[in-house]
Amino acid sequence: MDILIPNNWLREFLKTDATNGEIAKYLSLSGPSVEKIIKNSFSEVYSIEVTTNRMDTASVYGIAREASAILPRFGKKAKLASIKLTNNFTFSNKVDYLSAQVDPKLCPRFTSVLIKNVKFGKSSQVVRERLSACGIRPINNIVDISNYIMLELGQPVHTFDYDKIKGSSMVLRESKKGEKITTLDDKEFILPGGDIVIEDGKGRLIDLCGIMGGGLSAIDEYTQNVLLFIQNYDPIHIRKTSMTLAQRSMAASLFEKGIDPELVKTAILKATKMFEELTGGIPEKEVLDIYPNPIKEKAVSLDFEKITKKLGIEISRKDITEILTLLGFSPSWIKNQLKVSVPSFRSDDVIIPEDVVEEIARIYGYHNFPSRIMSGVIPDKPADSPFDFEEIIKNLLKGYGGAEVYTFSLVSKANTDKDSLKLANPLGTDSEYLRTSLMHSLSEAVKQNASEKEAFHLFEIANVYIPKNGKLPDEKMTLAGMFANTDYRQAKGVIEALLEELNIKAVLVQEELKGFLPGQRIEIKVGDKVIGQFGNLEEGNYTYYEFGIAEMKSYSDSHKKYVPIPSNPPQIEDLTFNFPVKTKIGDVINLISSKDKTIEKVELKDIFNDAYTFRIWYQDKNRTLTNKEVESVRKEIVKTVKAKFGGTYKD
Repeated sequence: MDILIPNNWLREFLKTDATNGEIAKYLSLSGPSVEKIIKNSFSEVYSIEVTTNRMDTASVYGIAREASAILPRFGKKAKLASIKLTNNFTFSNKVDYLSAQVDPKLCPRFTSVLIKNVKFGKSSQVVRERLSACGIRPINNIVDISNYIMLELGQPVHTFDYDKIKGSSMVLRESKKGEKITTLDDKEFILPGGDIVIEDGKGRLIDLCGIMGGGLSAIDEYTQNVLLFIQNYDPIHIRKTSMTLAQRSMAASLFEKGIDPELVKTAILKATKMFEELTGGIPEKEVLDIYPNPIKEKAVSLDFEKITKKLGIEISRKDITEILTLLGFSPSWIKNQLKVSVPSFRSDDVIIPEDVVEEIARIYGYHNFPSRIMSGVIPDKPADSPFDFEEIIKNLLKGYGGAEVYTFSLVSKANTDKDSLKLANPLGTDSEYLRTSLMHSLSEAVKQNASEKEAFHLFEIANVYIPKNGKLPDEKMTLAGMFANTDYRQAKGVIEALLEELNIKAVLVQEELKGFLPGQRIEIKVGDKVIGQFGNLEEGNYTYYEFGIAEMKSYSDSHKKYVPIPSNPPQIEDLTFNFPVKTKIGDVINLISSKDKTIEKVELKDIFNDAYTFRIWYQDKNRTLTNKEVESVRKEIVKTVKAKFGGTYKD
């Protein structure tokens, strides 16, 4: 989250002799990162990146508090000035001017105060300049106060036209599915349900809490009485509503990450004071404060030895105490045992001893830690690593024209098997299940490239998740690929070449399976073990293959046997046959190969109008074959092919 902090506003709370550049440099070294300093006619402005776990620094005062702890570590004097507040107010859970019913699970702290006889107009020049420097357009004195408090303290503020709240009544509740609300920007939303809303005494929705106010209670130039309204909301509800309705704002960003409920009191007192000064309004002396479960003080305990062990160096107890105190913690020692009371604004961030150690380390300065090059013998590369085997497969497939892809392991219900594992808390319907196959993921990837008319081949090596009753799923590393716009035999040739290069002695056996075209799926076996499958899918013009990596590796022989080049040349000839429809050409090749010991190699050379041409290598290791010997073998081949497959030889 990026915020803009004007220098003159920051120095209202940060009393220091550090220059602007030094503030930016030292903050970046030990706290929020200052990306740059922007110069304008009003003031230099710090552009600061705040991490999501440190919403206590997402304000002018928060940055001043952080800088006051960091700068002294760099030899710069720094002191945090207090916020000037008026304390002549009484906080009560019931007031005469407003009846409120609040669900504490949705709103842990609910405060409001009525301010009468406000005068609508422009804000002071200082307020307008500071808002503009932070990227917020000044509107009027009432709206500007809300934005000013949010930027200064990090607490969003809302205002209602009190006279538009029917029955002077508010009910803060969850919305019902289908309820409608029109927000301040005249947008109408149909709520999905479960959103935090406020209805008035007539049942009208007047606020979409934490997101944007409702148009029915909006401030305008006729407003005379303002209900100042400052709350603390459940972050999960705010995040869900903001993302569902696509309504993002700084207020929503703050609420969804969690805000210190103790900050609410400071904000309402400061805002009330500004209303008196900028609008001339007269506030009621009783402030409505519904806070049934006040935040409890949290303490973290750890010992000096653990701090030293975690840091790798010894920092004195005096320095540790000083650092934690500057950060707003309350440390106390009993011998070597440290007890740290955590301030409310860090209660969601500092939870375990390691969090305290991290605070000590960053303020002490990571740059002050000794730098040591790792010593010792560089370990040997693990033998027979599965990653090496996977890399070999990837390189082979890339060499055959394949393109590797990475797809999501989480898929929709439509793209997985019925027994897949469903997530308890999925992010959406398209990522509810753990996949048990790569087929659907690759199919989606191919469809995304549907405009490609040329042949292409996508493949992936990734885990699939096989369910096991009462246990974690079996994570199985799998190779899968899909050919599009590709001839079946060409695709099959790639797979056969892959198996040959990996030295896997596999056989291809036709087996039917749902999802594949009839007669166009084969199982790839080594002995009785099925290690993969290959075939044409019913959906689209796609050819799909899938292997278990573990099975492939177990049957792959990386040590190939050397075969010397024969001293006698082969005789090579082409034989052409016509076959009946649905003849399995693979079986024909196997038959020819096994017909005689002199047949060294057989491959399908060409196909034309149902005529299949086979190239055959005849060779004997000990002598050169004569034409008559080859002719004899050829006749046996023709005779057997005709008898077995009905093939007609074309001389």
